[in-house]
Amino acid sequence: MDTEESDRYRAPALDKGLDILELLSTTEEGLSQAEIAKSLDRSPNEIYRMLDRLVRRDYVRRTTGDRYELTLKLFELAHATPPVSRLVSQALPIMRRFAREAEQACHLVIQDRNVLVVVAQVDSPGYWNVSIRVGSRISMVNTGSGHVFLAYATPEERRLVLEDVADARDLPPGFEERLAKVQEQGYESMPSLQVASVTNLTVPILGPVGTVLAVLTSPFTDRLDKHDAPDMQSVLDLLIVAGEEISKRPISGGRD
Repeated sequence: MDTEESDRYRAPALDKGLDILELLSTTEEGLSQAEIAKSLDRSPNEIYRMLDRLVRRDYVRRTTGDRYELTLKLFELAHATPPVSRLVSQALPIMRRFAREAEQACHLVIQDRNVLVVVAQVDSPGYWNVSIRVGSRISMVNTGSGHVFLAYATPEERRLVLEDVADARDLPPGFEERLAKVQEQGYESMPSLQVASVTNLTVPILGPVGTVLAVLTSPFTDRLDKHDAPDMQSVLDLLIVAGEEISKRPISGGRD
């Protein structure tokens, strides 16, 4: 669509609301009305009217400090879409069984454009646990989950993703070779680049034609207080079985 045609179908009010939502998604402590107006180069009156509608529709909340922040409504809407809802409902029983048998936590990740989003998480049954919150957005480049998605992508898909990912500008040496190894062996096992003493084990959830619908990751930690806990290789074996079982579930129909 060229510029002239795209201008013809502009919806300024919608663009304004989306600009506010996208801006607030990048802040942790919210923004004041004046800060939002300045960031978007809009008048305070324009921003006030739009914020009022977003607050009334529960996409944005006004805090006690007279600042604005996103609610979880957008996440809830995305999570309620049939493909994601079906994927999570089919995967959770298997994830719970894995966590019980492996004595490790696990989380399910989907790709949302060029970032990854955690859509389900199960704690380990013990007192100690390394986990990541549902709704967290994680990197495509420096995580095991991202490596599996990139490993199974076509060269063109991988190129497009890496062109739009900021931390892809400084890829480590041998990155392409590592992705080739991940696809060949069917999993990724790598030390976490975010948390010390954690090894991220990741397997793909595959659709009928071999595309990756999601990935299943377990942040493995050695148990020093429980010598009979499954070791890393045993946990990886259990994770591979779990990934294969989820892949066989009827979860891909809404994705096609």
